[in-house]
Amino acid sequence: MRRIFKTEDGKMHEKFDLQPGCWIALTNPTASEIMEIADAYQIDPDHIKAPLDEEERSRIEVEDEYTLILVDIPSIEERNGKDWFVTIPLAIITNKDVLITVCLEDNPILTSFMDGRVRDFHTFMKTRFILQILYRNATQYLQYLRIIDRKSEVIERKLHQSQKNEELIELLELEKSLLYFTTSLRSNEVVLEKLMRIEKIKKYPEDTDLLEDVIIENKQAIEMANIYSGVLSGTMDAFASVISNNQNLVMKFLATITAVMSIPTMVASFYGMNVNTKGMPFADSPHGFFVVIGLAVVLSLLVAYLFNKRDMF
Repeated sequence: MRRIFKTEDGKMHEKFDLQPGCWIALTNPTASEIMEIADAYQIDPDHIKAPLDEEERSRIEVEDEYTLILVDIPSIEERNGKDWFVTIPLAIITNKDVLITVCLEDNPILTSFMDGRVRDFHTFMKTRFILQILYRNATQYLQYLRIIDRKSEVIERKLHQSQKNEELIELLELEKSLLYFTTSLRSNEVVLEKLMRIEKIKKYPEDTDLLEDVIIENKQAIEMANIYSGVLSGTMDAFASVISNNQNLVMKFLATITAVMSIPTMVASFYGMNVNTKGMPFADSPHGFFVVIGLAVVLSLLVAYLFNKRDMF
């Protein structure tokens, strides 16, 4: 999908044709949309398609006619009815006339600009626009990291009540998300350091200050991701020990239950032998066999109830 925006009179307007000073937002573009933009601005189509590959690395490439900035942004992926945190590439391509963004999906970082929620934003001020996108990206990481921290606390409280595989899997997924975030943030840090060495970024003092703010926010996100990852890893180790002890208790409990369950089997087998029935309960009753089976079923239901009370199912 292709959308074109341009700020006029301090307000954001959506356009329908390519104009100098506009912002071209490509979201999961088609092959024809890629070729149209590539031909219009002499851009290598592979550079436009680069962020459509989720494994693409963050980098900067400076060409004669344009500059490509590729960074990772945080995203939410739904699996099995639950939201998980991942990262996807975002490309920012700029030349003397326009700024182009390319991403696989809609994201809150770019949507905030489209909705006019970012102050002092002008599509024709391309350098500042790039830095504003990068700043929003760093703050989005921080926001998602706080959500991950809150989710891990909720799961930990559940684990204190009963150790189940479902909660452990959720903790593992959160730990994986933190790993994705840390790796992507460090890659973005390299891109930001390269931006510091590009002289045209330092054209205006306020832009240099904004870039420094972006770097600070990105470093803060890295530190937060490392802290949360360490806490989560410690939690996983602690619960792994608890669960290991619980497994030993469960094995002992199962051994006891097996012994108990073997009693009705032995009794039923004994009743089936050719032995003297004198003194044996229900031996002379025509319904004795069913009575013994009934007792075995009642005992089995009692065991099932105990398992359910102990959260072993």
